[in-house]
Amino acid sequence: MIPEKHDLHHEFPEHYDRIHELKMGNAHFARMFDDYHHVDREVRRIEEGVENTSDEYLEGLKKKRLSLKDQLYDIIKHS
Repeated sequence: MIPEKHDLHHEFPEHYDRIHELKMGNAHFARMFDDYHHVDREVRRIEEGVENTSDEYLEGLKKKRLSLKDQLYDIIKHS
C-alpha cells in the first residue's frame, strides 16, 4: 500500500512560493512546518508498515497532522 502524499506542497501546490517565503521569513510558520512534516513522515512510515503502533496512536497522529495543516493554511491564507 502506497500512502497518499500529504506534504504541504502537494496539499497546496498553488501556494508553493508563499510557503517558501513563510518558511524563510516567519519563525513560527517554519517551526509549525517542521512539526507538520515530522508528523506526516511518522504517519507515512506507519502506513507503509515500517513502524508498528496502535490504531489509537495513528489516529492521534492523523488528527495532529490535520490540525497543523489547518493552522498552516490559515497563516498562508492571511499573510
